[in-house]
Amino acid sequence: MLIDGRGEVNPQGLEYYNNLISELLDHGIEPHATLFQYDLPQALEDEYNGWLGPQIMEFGDRVTNWTTLNEPNAFALLGYDIGVAPPGRCSEPFGNCPNGNSVTEPYIVAHHSLLAHSSAVSLYRQMYQEKQHGVIGMNIFIYDFVPLTNSTEDITATERAKAFYTGWFLDPLYHGDYPDIMKKIAGSKLPKFSNSQSEQLINSVDFLGVNYYSIMYVKDDPHAAPSNERDFLADTYVKTIYMNNSTTQLYVPPYGLQGALEYFKQSYGNPPIYIHENGYPMNHDVVFDDGPRVEFLSEHLRSLADSVRNGSNTKGYFVWSLMDLYELTGGFNTTYGLYYVDFADKELKRYPRRSAIWYTDFLNGRRAAMPKRSSDSSLPVSSV
Repeated sequence: MLIDGRGEVNPQGLEYYNNLISELLDHGIEPHATLFQYDLPQALEDEYNGWLGPQIMEFGDRVTNWTTLNEPNAFALLGYDIGVAPPGRCSEPFGNCPNGNSVTEPYIVAHHSLLAHSSAVSLYRQMYQEKQHGVIGMNIFIYDFVPLTNSTEDITATERAKAFYTGWFLDPLYHGDYPDIMKKIAGSKLPKFSNSQSEQLINSVDFLGVNYYSIMYVKDDPHAAPSNERDFLADTYVKTIYMNNSTTQLYVPPYGLQGALEYFKQSYGNPPIYIHENGYPMNHDVVFDDGPRVEFLSEHLRSLADSVRNGSNTKGYFVWSLMDLYELTGGFNTTYGLYYVDFADKELKRYPRRSAIWYTDFLNGRRAAMPKRSSDSSLPVSSV
């Protein structure tokens, strides 16, 4: 849209999205637009050092659901602590990158992301919302955090993990400041909000977008490293663990989604929620028979239905993903698509997998047989 990050709008980009939105609406699909997902225009990365700099609505007649940022909590960690996502910044011993500071930069980037979000929301509400009758929110990446044991230490560590991974963004959005435990542990590394910034942040979401894939078990992990030698992950003082009893495939208990939605209900006043991402990774060479993915989707939709019956204010659900694409951590090797994409074909031909057929039947109210759980080439979800 903005080739140089500012200035005149690229007419070809505008035409592309206009055509895409019109095609969606013609097929009865309501568009939900996300403004930022991991990569900035290179001009802004070069001029402002990306999200480390503090500087950092043509379709409103037809698009009424706007998300400012996609999983900025994961973006800050993967891009500025571990360095495995754009822009690939980190420091030793936490990662191997040409530039970056894993100790401080994740906190700075998160702070600027929150301020950018609240500024965008303020502008939208002042100039567009009344006449467009739209809604605007933010998306975060979440786990259902569960204590590894019933020990007091692991239970306390689980609450700390929730504060660092989830409260890091949600507490400012709903309460105007970071969680107390984060301020206590991170100290001066954690930027402060002014009174006016806090006021603008509070309730700066009409809805909350959620990317959920897995339960994460939490174990207390005390250590004695000083603050200036700890990155964000070390500041949590926890060890996160996937529990997978099978050597052949990942099984994700569906009750984790219900647990995460219940947490939002109890801790943040039951906000309107759209589940933007929920899906199951498998090797790309599974062309059709993705039975484990069908099982994952079926069980998680049942869990979602139970949550709604129990009062969750969840408004919508999106499967990740409609078709195979380049994944942030899995590339083209591990994909989530309901449709298989032949990347070797010049036309990138698409073929429905079993999951596409099952999901179509589900949406149309037809009952489809559940496949038996198999050991068909599945891989674990990567952790943050």
